[in-house]
Amino acid sequence: MTTPSLLRSPYKDGNTGSGCNRQSRSSSKLFRARAASAMAFAVSDELLGTFVPIAVYWIYSGIYVLLGDLEKYRLHTKAEENVKNIVSKSTVVKGVLVQQTFQISVSLLLFAVISDGSGIARPQPSFLAIIVQFLVAMFVLDTWQYFMHRYMHINKFLYKHIHSKHHTLVVPYAFGALFNHPLEGLLLDTVGGALAFLLSGMTPRTGIFFFSFATIKTVDDHCGLWLPGNPLHALFSNNSAYHDVHHQLYGSKYNFSQPFFVMWDRILGTYMPYSLEKRKEGGLEARPIKHKS
Repeated sequence: MTTPSLLRSPYKDGNTGSGCNRQSRSSSKLFRARAASAMAFAVSDELLGTFVPIAVYWIYSGIYVLLGDLEKYRLHTKAEENVKNIVSKSTVVKGVLVQQTFQISVSLLLFAVISDGSGIARPQPSFLAIIVQFLVAMFVLDTWQYFMHRYMHINKFLYKHIHSKHHTLVVPYAFGALFNHPLEGLLLDTVGGALAFLLSGMTPRTGIFFFSFATIKTVDDHCGLWLPGNPLHALFSNNSAYHDVHHQLYGSKYNFSQPFFVMWDRILGTYMPYSLEKRKEGGLEARPIKHKS
């Protein structure tokens, strides 16, 4: 008896079924190959956390360069900058690049040590947990930098051979924010950043945003300008004028706090208040307010 065509198997001797299976396997292999290719070109959070803050440094400081001199908002005149700063801007750029090279090396080493090798990004915690991690990291970084920074001023050898390099910029400007001796950059910024990252428990992805923000804050504190409407001046007492006081001879034993808060200066008696006054020749000046005896 002949089987009606509607009841016959659509696969003749199973050949068509084998073809479908082969096609399915082929599609699966193609999908896996494309996925592997995409992963090869993907950039990990660790790499982004290493290189994005460096890009942010040059982009944000470059914006200040593009803004020009802005004489009426400067904390020092252009003439003062040219006379008091004893290093060229090309030397400053080279010095910052050297520090950032050390920064990259330590960052990659840190991530290699703490990585579980799976290649899978750690899950992000809740938004509230991230805020807490930010605050903890800010506290850790501020604490580390205050005491290391202050000690580099107290220890004459360290000041003369290490920290004085940063103070060759008596009149700070944006892209000179990280102009330091490489050892200082390693101890203050790189080690301090690593401690903030580890002790806060943040993920590498959160670290991208935290260190980019810390970079913006550091550059802004050294920009040498008091721009109206700057939100960082409204949010933080530690700002460009506060840090400018520290860069002057009269303020070298005060205002060590960086980059966020001023709490350690206030607690330990190294806080120097100031007032912003207009200069006759234009611009502004951060004048120290003498402590009442």
